Amino acid sequence: MESRILTLDIDSWQPPTTNERWIEAVESGQVLYFPRLPFVLARDEQKLLRPELLQKGVRNISLDTERRLKGVVGDPAAQAAVTDLVGRFAAQAITLVHSLFPRYEGRLRVAPTSLRPVEVSTRAQSWRADDRRLHVDAFPSRPNRGERILRVFSNINPMGEPRVWRVGEPFEAAARHFLPCFRRFSPLQAGLLHRLRVTKSLRSEYDHLMLQLHDAMKFDLRYQREAPQQTFGFPPGSSWICFSDQTVHAAMSGQHLIEQTLHLPVESQYNRDASPLAILTRLAGHPLI
Repeated sequence: MESRILTLDIDSWQPPTTNERWIEAVESGQVLYFPRLPFVLARDEQKLLRPELLQKGVRNISLDTERRLKGVVGDPAAQAAVTDLVGRFAAQAITLVHSLFPRYEGRLRVAPTSLRPVEVSTRAQSWRADDRRLHVDAFPSRPNRGERILRVFSNINPMGEPRVWRVGEPFEAAARHFLPCFRRFSPLQAGLLHRLRVTKSLRSEYDHLMLQLHDAMKFDLRYQREAPQQTFGFPPGSSWICFSDQTVHAAMSGQHLIEQTLHLPVESQYNRDASPLAILTRLAGHPLI
């Protein structure tokens, strides 16, 4: 399989130029990798990189756009320090995305920023929640009707450990493999789930297919072993970007990651035809939203 990771020699969170090749790559599900783009922590912030900072029963620390912090155990000084650290990353990540993809500016919806201090490889989870299995992102309670999920990651591990991913085949190849086995969409069931508040909005056929693709990939152990894929370690001091609803990926190991999620309306892409919504619509042969 041809590499799905495109390496860019960028060392600034506000690069002065962009490139059509970079835009095409990320919108086709490739990972943009920046080996010389660290998120730099101040010396006093290094002490915040410890799992004990995380509240029991919580997977990640998060900071929303109103600077409300969740998931941290500690006194007000520790809370303020984490807020400043995570907030600074959010600002830098958004600046990077605006610089690389100018058309996205003013059209992005900013989601909470997360600090992930826990080792991935030893985390006990169900098969459906296990992100060590190849998957694309889709969420049962949050239908998005084709809205894109763009994520900026940075490895801030202080012990020299990489964040190891598996990156799989192109989205369309995975969709073609699994689509014939999917259950038919039921608008009645979607309406019932919304009325019961299982979903925060009405699930579309697109959301129905994406959830099935997420689950089918994770459940199929043969696919996990034999599907085209590459293993790649993102070292400390590096950053990367992908559309996680399109990039087939699995996080295998690593500790201390910081991440920013941004949502983009599909019509705001440079090439809407490259989106999962467009691909699944072509494969299904009818509108999905």
